[in-house]
Amino acid sequence: MATELFRPVSQRASEAERPDMPDIRHDWTVDEARALFALPMNDLLFRAHTLHRRYFDPNAVQLSTLLNVKTGGCPEDCGYCAQSVHFPTGLKAEKMMGIDEVLAAAKAAKDAGAGRFCMGAAWRQPNARDLEKMCALVEGVRGLGLETCVTAGMLSPDQARTLKSSGLDYYNHNLDSSEAFYNKVVTTRTYQDRLDTLANVREAGLKVCSGGILGLGESTDDRASMLVTLANLPEHPESVPINMLVKIEGTPMDDNGALDPFDFVRTVAAARIMMPASFVRFAAGRLETDVGLQALAFFAGANSIFYGERLLTTPNPADADDRKLLDRLGIKPLDSHA
Repeated sequence: MATELFRPVSQRASEAERPDMPDIRHDWTVDEARALFALPMNDLLFRAHTLHRRYFDPNAVQLSTLLNVKTGGCPEDCGYCAQSVHFPTGLKAEKMMGIDEVLAAAKAAKDAGAGRFCMGAAWRQPNARDLEKMCALVEGVRGLGLETCVTAGMLSPDQARTLKSSGLDYYNHNLDSSEAFYNKVVTTRTYQDRLDTLANVREAGLKVCSGGILGLGESTDDRASMLVTLANLPEHPESVPINMLVKIEGTPMDDNGALDPFDFVRTVAAARIMMPASFVRFAAGRLETDVGLQALAFFAGANSIFYGERLLTTPNPADADDRKLLDRLGIKPLDSHA
């Protein structure tokens, strides 16, 4: 039951882009975003949490599970990624998982409380046969009553429409960082390639999941610019994952300095203010953070987490640990289909 403090999720999707919702903007400037990051922490948190309560139940968090259905062998050179063929990480390329194995994992995720099942594949762009297999996985997971999300590299307009016709709900394609910093992270595809994929996904009628990674060596201005790019899209992404870099031996970013945890919280809060009706996901990096920081991130506006002991190739908190933390905070799992 909704209270005056937040809008029911069932209304959020239809109201998010209405002209009578003045909090929803698509004309942010980098100077405005930079000013948010410069606020005293308590002022920033107050603004973010006030908006969070206006659009969401502040004591509910969406649980999503991520499974790597095709591991390794990726031709891209993303400097943070263990799956790139360019770096000596020791990760071997594997064939795509079979449908029975994936559906068993999806059922286990649902039984554990997840409402959305995300499938990742280490491709630059799926070929026709790969796309056909992914569509079969989407149909199977949807048949279990879960929301579906796929992240599989770039998509053409036709590929996006094909995934939509299979029943896909969300497509993830992160910007990673700002356009100015991007070529220090990836050189095998351009920033415009990423924006084009997001446009193709949206045009096909799919929901968009897009965010970035903190700790790549970027500046505060880069974080502000990335959020401006996302917030000024014609429609805000329905999901905005904010990741902490998980340093992987053999990648160029393995020796990056540690991210200030308060910088992470500031980015979550700024994302909540700039895209108030979007789910903001505390994605990779939770295993490396203490529970106090996680609680602060939830207060700042994070209301989605990956649930399960592995994120693609990196560890994630155990299900039991997450349940214990959420219980301690009085936060309940959100039914994605509410």
